[in-house]
Amino acid sequence: MNDIFIEQLVTRKRRIKDTVIFIAVILAVILIPVTFAVLVMGRLILAYFLYIAFFLFVFGIWGIWFVRSHQNVEFEYQMVQDTIVVSKIIAKRKRKEIIKADVRQFDILTKSSDKALDKLKFSKVYEACADIKDGENTYYAVYQHPAYGKCALIFTPNERILNSMKPYLKKDIVLKLFYKRG
Repeated sequence: MNDIFIEQLVTRKRRIKDTVIFIAVILAVILIPVTFAVLVMGRLILAYFLYIAFFLFVFGIWGIWFVRSHQNVEFEYQMVQDTIVVSKIIAKRKRKEIIKADVRQFDILTKSSDKALDKLKFSKVYEACADIKDGENTYYAVYQHPAYGKCALIFTPNERILNSMKPYLKKDIVLKLFYKRG
């Protein structure tokens, strides 16, 4: 059998939570130095607080850049033979391996729009998808992890990744997912 190595890069869409954090940081960068400046103008405290306000503002600009760049998250899926490796890439600088799972151990592999998943409980859920609300392109993989128990991987694989998994998946999953039977 030939060696299989396929990889895919998926960019996570910005969530409402990301936007709220970004707005909060911008407000803090504006309000904190302005408060210091107003206090100095009112002569309530010493003038060197104006310098502190300036440095807080400069540091705040860096903080805005830092927060916004760290909200740029990508997920890399790698299929190596019968193993899927999912890594999280933050701001194109920091990479962390999230999971490494044997595809043969998947008990369920289905689209996230499948309502049967709502009844299941998981000890650990790995969210590595572009948009969790996209039921058409997002898949759930449920498997038993030796240390954590029943785990779920939520991901957005393309056709190449799915087809590379096909020889290693259980037959009932292949029939349901690829041939719409069962």
